[in-house]
Amino acid sequence: MSQAFVGDTRVPVTMVKVGPCVVTQVKNEEKDGYWALQLGLGEKKLKNINKPQTGHLKKFIKDQKAPRHLREVRLSKEPELKVGDVVAVGDVFKKGDMVSVMGISKGKGFAGVVKRWHFAGGPKTHGQSDRGRAPGSIGQGTTPGRVLKGKHMAGRMGSEQVTIKNLIIVSIDEEVGQILLSGPVPGNRGGLLTLTKLASGKLAELIEETPQVQIQEGEGGETEEAKTEEVKGSEPKEEAK
Repeated sequence: MSQAFVGDTRVPVTMVKVGPCVVTQVKNEEKDGYWALQLGLGEKKLKNINKPQTGHLKKFIKDQKAPRHLREVRLSKEPELKVGDVVAVGDVFKKGDMVSVMGISKGKGFAGVVKRWHFAGGPKTHGQSDRGRAPGSIGQGTTPGRVLKGKHMAGRMGSEQVTIKNLIIVSIDEEVGQILLSGPVPGNRGGLLTLTKLASGKLAELIEETPQVQIQEGEGGETEEAKTEEVKGSEPKEEAK
């Protein structure tokens, strides 16, 4: 993450590398029951791809490399894009658009109830020195005589699909394929993200009236080259609308 200035307001932003995505498959309603596009992004060595995937992506293998990530985007009608077409960030998004971002959150390992579910813990007085972060009672006694499913208890935390809505595109660089989102996004650096346009032109007038966005280095002296690298997977949704 970094920060940018929109007018006189300092806004926390996340640098996201978007696309370009190549159309690897077009699903049609007659054969598959729905319209959809399969998008590929990144590069992966051919030796690390199994034979079914190699056959599926044989048209897109270049220099012994094939698309690393594949994601499907459903559409409401027949798309204009064909297999092999490239979708760039400027084809779908523009400055001021409101988007939602879906990704896999950071894994935090095995966590207790205080960290995982924000339990208050037990009293710190009257000799209960070992009850500060304990869950306490977990059942109702004879009836029902068991622990109900879904009870909040200690366990694996994180590594779940998370969607952050209503983020604004503060800036967009079509040449580099990079956008600045107004806020944090789920997941680690280098994680895979899916961006979906929710509305067009939100705050566009305000952003257009301001001077060029000033990007500053984050804490620790990180440069833009060390920033997160993610991907969108929902460009053609705008085409479907």
